[in-house]
Amino acid sequence: MVVLRSIDALPHDIPLAATVGVFDGVHLGHQQALRVLVETARSVEATPIVVTFDPHPEAIVRGRAPDLLMDQQERLEWISRHVDGLVVLQRFDEAFRRTTAEEFMVRIGADRNLVALVMTRVTAFGRDRGGTLPVVREMGEGRWETVEAPTLDLRGARVSSARIRELVADGRLVSAARLLGRPYALVGDVVHGEQRGRDLGFPTANLHFADPVALPPDAIYAARASWGGEALLAPTEHADAVVSLGTQPTFGGRVRLFEVHLLDRDVDLYGQRLRVQLCRRLRAQHRYDNAEDLIVQMVRDVERARALLAK
Repeated sequence: MVVLRSIDALPHDIPLAATVGVFDGVHLGHQQALRVLVETARSVEATPIVVTFDPHPEAIVRGRAPDLLMDQQERLEWISRHVDGLVVLQRFDEAFRRTTAEEFMVRIGADRNLVALVMTRVTAFGRDRGGTLPVVREMGEGRWETVEAPTLDLRGARVSSARIRELVADGRLVSAARLLGRPYALVGDVVHGEQRGRDLGFPTANLHFADPVALPPDAIYAARASWGGEALLAPTEHADAVVSLGTQPTFGGRVRLFEVHLLDRDVDLYGQRLRVQLCRRLRAQHRYDNAEDLIVQMVRDVERARALLAK
Protein backbone atom coordinates (compact mmCIF):
# COMPACT_ATOMS: atom_id res chain seq x y z
CA MET A 1 0.00 0.00 0.00
CA VAL A 2 1.52 3.30 -1.13
CA VAL A 3 0.11 6.28 0.77
CA LEU A 4 1.04 9.85 -0.15
CA ARG A 5 0.46 12.60 2.39
CA SER A 6 -0.50 15.37 -0.02
CA ILE A 7 -1.95 15.76 -3.49
CA ASP A 8 1.16 17.83 -4.23
CA ALA A 9 3.16 14.57 -3.99
CA LEU A 10 1.33 12.98 -6.93
CA PRO A 11 3.68 11.91 -9.73
CA HIS A 12 4.11 14.11 -12.80
CA ASP A 13 5.34 11.57 -15.32
CA ILE A 14 2.47 9.03 -15.61
CA PRO A 15 -1.19 9.21 -16.68
CA LEU A 16 -3.53 9.46 -13.68
CA ALA A 17 -7.19 8.56 -13.14
CA ALA A 18 -8.49 9.88 -9.83
CA THR A 19 -11.46 9.89 -7.51
CA VAL A 20 -12.03 12.00 -4.41
CA GLY A 21 -13.97 11.28 -1.23
CA VAL A 22 -13.94 10.59 2.49
CA PHE A 23 -14.83 6.90 2.02
CA ASP A 24 -15.81 6.50 5.68
CA GLY A 25 -16.90 2.88 5.89
CA VAL A 26 -15.82 1.90 2.35
CA HIS A 27 -19.37 0.59 1.99
CA LEU A 28 -20.97 -1.00 -1.07
CA GLY A 29 -21.62 2.40 -2.63
CA HIS A 30 -17.98 3.39 -2.22
CA GLN A 31 -16.89 0.01 -3.55
CA GLN A 32 -18.95 0.55 -6.68
CA ALA A 33 -17.28 3.94 -7.28
CA LEU A 34 -13.86 2.36 -6.75
CA ARG A 35 -14.68 -0.34 -9.30
CA VAL A 36 -15.58 2.35 -11.82
CA LEU A 37 -12.25 4.05 -11.06
CA VAL A 38 -10.33 0.84 -11.68
CA GLU A 39 -12.24 0.16 -14.91
CA THR A 40 -11.73 3.75 -16.09
CA ALA A 41 -8.01 3.69 -15.28
CA ARG A 42 -7.63 0.45 -17.22
CA SER A 43 -9.49 1.82 -20.23
CA VAL A 44 -7.31 4.95 -20.45
CA GLU A 45 -4.12 3.14 -19.40
CA ALA A 46 -3.65 5.28 -16.30
CA THR A 47 -2.70 4.70 -12.68
CA PRO A 48 -5.76 4.83 -10.37
CA ILE A 49 -5.52 7.41 -7.59
CA VAL A 50 -7.82 7.70 -4.55
CA VAL A 51 -7.75 11.05 -2.73
CA THR A 52 -9.17 10.96 0.79
CA PHE A 53 -8.84 13.17 3.87
CA ASP A 54 -7.59 13.35 7.44
CA PRO A 55 -9.35 14.37 9.59
CA HIS A 56 -12.93 14.03 8.38
CA PRO A 57 -13.74 17.36 6.64
CA GLU A 58 -16.74 18.00 8.92
CA ALA A 59 -14.34 18.21 11.87
CA ILE A 60 -13.08 21.47 10.32
CA VAL A 61 -16.18 22.66 8.48
CA ARG A 62 -18.68 22.03 11.30
CA GLY A 63 -16.37 21.80 14.30
CA ARG A 64 -17.10 18.11 14.92
CA ALA A 65 -16.75 15.03 12.77
CA PRO A 66 -19.59 12.52 12.64
CA ASP A 67 -19.06 9.35 14.64
CA LEU A 68 -16.72 7.40 12.39
CA LEU A 69 -17.55 4.05 10.84
CA MET A 70 -13.94 3.06 10.36
CA ASP A 71 -10.48 3.44 11.82
CA GLN A 72 -8.16 5.39 9.53
CA GLN A 73 -5.71 2.54 9.04
CA GLU A 74 -8.54 0.15 8.22
CA ARG A 75 -10.03 2.66 5.77
CA LEU A 76 -6.74 2.90 3.89
CA GLU A 77 -6.37 -0.88 3.87
CA TRP A 78 -9.89 -1.42 2.49
CA ILE A 79 -9.33 1.21 -0.22
CA SER A 80 -6.07 -0.50 -1.18
CA ARG A 81 -7.84 -3.85 -1.37
CA HIS A 82 -10.15 -2.43 -4.02
CA VAL A 83 -7.67 -0.22 -5.87
CA ASP A 84 -4.17 -1.29 -6.86
CA GLY A 85 -2.77 2.20 -7.23
CA LEU A 86 -1.96 5.18 -5.04
CA VAL A 87 -3.84 6.58 -2.05
CA VAL A 88 -3.48 10.22 -1.06
CA LEU A 89 -4.27 10.97 2.59
CA GLN A 90 -4.66 14.72 2.27
CA ARG A 91 -4.52 16.79 5.45
CA PHE A 92 -7.81 18.68 5.79
CA ASP A 93 -7.17 21.86 7.76
CA GLU A 94 -8.50 25.41 7.72
CA ALA A 95 -6.27 26.37 4.80
CA PHE A 96 -7.39 23.41 2.74
CA ARG A 97 -11.01 24.17 3.62
CA ARG A 98 -10.67 27.52 1.82
CA THR A 99 -9.43 25.84 -1.38
CA THR A 100 -11.94 26.31 -4.21
CA ALA A 101 -12.85 23.51 -6.57
CA GLU A 102 -10.90 25.26 -9.34
CA GLU A 103 -7.82 25.57 -7.11
CA PHE A 104 -8.13 21.93 -6.08
CA MET A 105 -8.23 20.78 -9.69
CA VAL A 106 -5.22 22.96 -10.49
CA ARG A 107 -3.30 21.26 -7.67
CA ILE A 108 -4.33 17.77 -8.69
CA GLY A 109 -3.71 18.40 -12.37
CA ALA A 110 -0.91 21.00 -12.47
CA ASP A 111 1.94 19.76 -14.66
CA ARG A 112 0.46 16.26 -14.40
CA ASN A 113 -1.20 13.99 -16.89
CA LEU A 114 -4.65 13.77 -15.28
CA VAL A 115 -6.71 11.97 -17.89
CA ALA A 116 -9.85 10.98 -15.94
CA LEU A 117 -11.76 11.94 -12.80
CA VAL A 118 -14.46 9.65 -11.39
CA MET A 119 -17.34 11.26 -9.46
CA THR A 120 -20.90 10.44 -8.43
CA ARG A 121 -23.88 12.75 -8.67
CA VAL A 122 -23.53 13.45 -4.92
CA THR A 123 -19.77 14.05 -4.96
CA ALA A 124 -18.76 17.64 -4.19
CA PHE A 125 -15.43 19.06 -3.10
CA GLY A 126 -13.76 22.43 -2.67
CA ARG A 127 -14.93 25.47 -0.73
CA ASP A 128 -18.68 25.44 -0.10
CA ARG A 129 -18.78 22.08 -1.94
CA GLY A 130 -18.58 23.97 -5.22
CA GLY A 131 -16.96 21.13 -7.13
CA THR A 132 -20.09 19.26 -8.19
CA LEU A 133 -20.24 16.81 -11.09
CA PRO A 134 -21.60 19.34 -13.66
CA VAL A 135 -19.09 22.01 -12.59
CA VAL A 136 -16.09 19.70 -12.73
CA ARG A 137 -17.24 18.19 -16.03
CA GLU A 138 -17.32 21.69 -17.54
CA MET A 139 -13.90 22.48 -16.07
CA GLY A 140 -12.44 19.32 -17.56
CA GLU A 141 -13.58 19.83 -21.15
CA GLY A 142 -10.58 19.28 -23.38
CA ARG A 143 -8.36 18.49 -20.39
CA TRP A 144 -9.64 15.34 -18.67
CA GLU A 145 -12.61 13.00 -18.92
CA THR A 146 -15.14 13.27 -16.09
CA VAL A 147 -16.74 9.86 -15.51
CA GLU A 148 -19.95 9.46 -13.50
CA ALA A 149 -20.06 6.44 -11.19
CA PRO A 150 -23.68 5.51 -10.40
CA THR A 151 -24.81 5.75 -6.81
CA LEU A 152 -26.02 2.51 -5.26
CA ASP A 153 -29.59 2.07 -4.03
CA LEU A 154 -30.74 -0.87 -1.94
CA ARG A 155 -34.40 -1.35 -1.09
CA GLY A 156 -35.23 2.11 -2.39
CA ALA A 157 -32.64 4.03 -0.37
CA ARG A 158 -29.16 5.23 -1.32
CA VAL A 159 -26.32 3.43 0.38
CA SER A 160 -24.53 6.09 2.44
CA SER A 161 -22.34 6.47 5.51
CA ALA A 162 -25.07 8.54 7.18
CA ARG A 163 -27.60 5.73 6.69
CA ILE A 164 -25.19 3.15 8.10
CA ARG A 165 -24.58 5.33 11.18
CA GLU A 166 -28.33 5.46 11.77
CA LEU A 167 -28.59 1.68 11.51
CA VAL A 168 -25.68 1.13 13.92
CA ALA A 169 -27.13 3.64 16.40
CA ASP A 170 -30.46 1.76 16.24
CA GLY A 171 -28.70 -1.56 16.84
CA ARG A 172 -29.66 -2.87 13.40
CA LEU A 173 -26.31 -4.54 12.80
CA VAL A 174 -27.54 -7.02 10.19
CA SER A 175 -28.94 -4.17 8.07
CA ALA A 176 -25.72 -2.17 8.54
CA ALA A 177 -23.68 -5.19 7.46
CA ARG A 178 -25.83 -5.51 4.34
CA LEU A 179 -24.87 -1.97 3.27
CA LEU A 180 -21.23 -2.39 4.25
CA GLY A 181 -20.84 -5.75 2.58
CA ARG A 182 -19.39 -7.21 5.80
CA PRO A 183 -20.08 -7.15 9.57
CA TYR A 184 -19.64 -3.79 11.25
CA ALA A 185 -16.27 -3.57 13.02
CA LEU A 186 -14.50 -1.26 15.42
CA VAL A 187 -10.77 -0.85 16.04
CA GLY A 188 -9.37 0.28 19.37
CA ASP A 189 -6.35 0.12 21.64
CA VAL A 190 -6.49 -2.26 24.60
CA VAL A 191 -6.06 -0.29 27.83
CA HIS A 192 -6.06 -1.17 31.52
CA GLY A 193 -9.39 -1.33 33.32
CA GLU A 194 -10.55 -2.24 36.82
CA GLN A 195 -9.95 -5.99 36.30
CA ARG A 196 -13.55 -6.63 37.36
CA GLY A 197 -14.14 -9.10 34.54
CA ARG A 198 -11.13 -11.19 35.54
CA ASP A 199 -12.36 -11.24 39.15
CA LEU A 200 -15.67 -12.66 37.86
CA GLY A 201 -13.90 -15.33 35.81
CA PHE A 202 -14.42 -13.53 32.50
CA PRO A 203 -11.32 -11.44 31.72
CA THR A 204 -11.97 -8.62 29.29
CA ALA A 205 -9.95 -6.30 27.08
CA ASN A 206 -11.10 -2.70 27.44
CA LEU A 207 -10.99 -0.80 24.15
CA HIS A 208 -10.10 2.87 23.83
CA PHE A 209 -11.03 4.63 20.57
CA ALA A 210 -8.78 7.42 19.33
CA ASP A 211 -11.71 9.22 17.67
CA PRO A 212 -15.47 9.25 18.31
CA VAL A 213 -16.84 6.10 16.68
CA ALA A 214 -20.33 4.95 15.76
CA LEU A 215 -21.50 2.65 18.56
CA PRO A 216 -24.66 0.56 18.79
CA PRO A 217 -26.92 0.71 21.88
CA ASP A 218 -25.64 -0.64 25.20
CA ALA A 219 -26.00 -4.42 25.10
CA ILE A 220 -24.16 -7.73 25.03
CA TYR A 221 -22.99 -8.83 21.57
CA ALA A 222 -21.55 -11.93 19.92
CA ALA A 223 -18.41 -10.84 18.11
CA ARG A 224 -15.19 -11.84 16.44
CA ALA A 225 -11.87 -10.28 17.43
CA SER A 226 -8.54 -10.16 15.60
CA TRP A 227 -5.12 -8.70 16.35
CA GLY A 228 -1.43 -8.98 15.64
CA GLY A 229 0.61 -8.21 12.52
CA GLU A 230 1.07 -4.93 10.70
CA ALA A 231 -2.19 -5.02 8.73
CA LEU A 232 -5.58 -4.91 10.46
CA LEU A 233 -7.11 -6.93 7.63
CA ALA A 234 -4.40 -9.60 7.73
CA PRO A 235 -4.10 -10.32 11.47
CA THR A 236 -2.07 -13.14 12.93
CA GLU A 237 -4.57 -13.95 15.71
CA HIS A 238 -8.34 -14.51 15.76
CA ALA A 239 -10.89 -15.41 18.43
CA ASP A 240 -14.64 -15.55 18.89
CA ALA A 241 -15.74 -13.14 21.59
CA VAL A 242 -18.51 -11.62 23.67
CA VAL A 243 -18.65 -7.82 23.88
CA SER A 244 -20.19 -5.89 26.74
CA LEU A 245 -21.02 -2.31 25.82
CA GLY A 246 -22.35 -0.21 28.67
CA THR A 247 -21.76 1.19 32.15
CA GLN A 248 -21.61 -2.01 34.22
CA PRO A 249 -25.06 -1.37 35.81
CA THR A 250 -24.70 -4.18 38.38
CA PHE A 251 -21.78 -2.28 39.92
CA GLY A 252 -23.25 1.21 39.60
CA GLY A 253 -20.86 2.29 36.88
CA ARG A 254 -21.13 5.65 35.16
CA VAL A 255 -18.53 5.37 32.39
CA ARG A 256 -19.50 3.69 29.13
CA LEU A 257 -17.08 0.84 28.43
CA PHE A 258 -16.44 -1.40 25.44
CA GLU A 259 -15.20 -4.69 26.92
CA VAL A 260 -14.20 -7.76 24.91
CA HIS A 261 -14.08 -11.26 26.41
CA LEU A 262 -12.30 -13.79 24.18
CA LEU A 263 -13.83 -17.26 24.08
CA ASP A 264 -11.44 -20.08 24.96
CA ARG A 265 -8.44 -17.76 24.91
CA ASP A 266 -6.55 -16.08 27.76
CA VAL A 267 -4.15 -13.66 26.07
CA ASP A 268 -2.36 -10.56 27.35
CA LEU A 269 -3.65 -7.95 24.91
CA TYR A 270 -2.46 -4.76 26.64
CA GLY A 271 -1.01 -2.38 24.07
CA GLN A 272 -2.48 -4.32 21.15
CA ARG A 273 -4.81 -2.86 18.53
CA LEU A 274 -7.93 -4.99 18.46
CA ARG A 275 -10.39 -5.19 15.57
CA VAL A 276 -13.81 -6.38 16.71
CA GLN A 277 -16.61 -7.39 14.36
CA LEU A 278 -20.03 -7.10 16.00
CA CYS A 279 -22.08 -10.01 14.67
CA ARG A 280 -25.30 -10.29 16.71
CA ARG A 281 -26.94 -8.66 19.71
CA LEU A 282 -27.44 -11.21 22.50
CA ARG A 283 -29.40 -9.19 25.06
CA ALA A 284 -29.81 -5.78 26.66
CA GLN A 285 -27.70 -4.64 29.59
CA HIS A 286 -29.35 -5.45 32.91
CA ARG A 287 -28.69 -4.68 36.55
CA TYR A 288 -28.40 -7.84 38.66
CA ASP A 289 -28.86 -8.01 42.41
CA ASN A 290 -25.44 -9.54 42.99
CA ALA A 291 -22.29 -10.74 41.23
CA GLU A 292 -23.35 -14.38 41.44
CA ASP A 293 -26.50 -13.78 39.37
CA LEU A 294 -24.43 -11.84 36.85
CA ILE A 295 -21.95 -14.72 36.53
CA VAL A 296 -24.79 -17.16 35.81
CA GLN A 297 -26.03 -14.87 33.03
CA MET A 298 -22.51 -14.42 31.64
CA VAL A 299 -22.15 -18.19 31.33
CA ARG A 300 -25.38 -18.22 29.31
CA ASP A 301 -24.12 -15.33 27.15
CA VAL A 302 -20.94 -17.22 26.32
CA GLU A 303 -22.84 -20.41 25.46
CA ARG A 304 -25.26 -18.55 23.21
CA ALA A 305 -22.49 -16.56 21.51
CA ARG A 306 -20.51 -19.72 20.84
CA ALA A 307 -23.56 -21.38 19.26
CA LEU A 308 -24.40 -18.34 17.11
CA LEU A 309 -20.83 -17.82 15.90
CA ALA A 310 -20.49 -21.52 15.07
CA LYS A 311 -23.21 -21.02 12.43
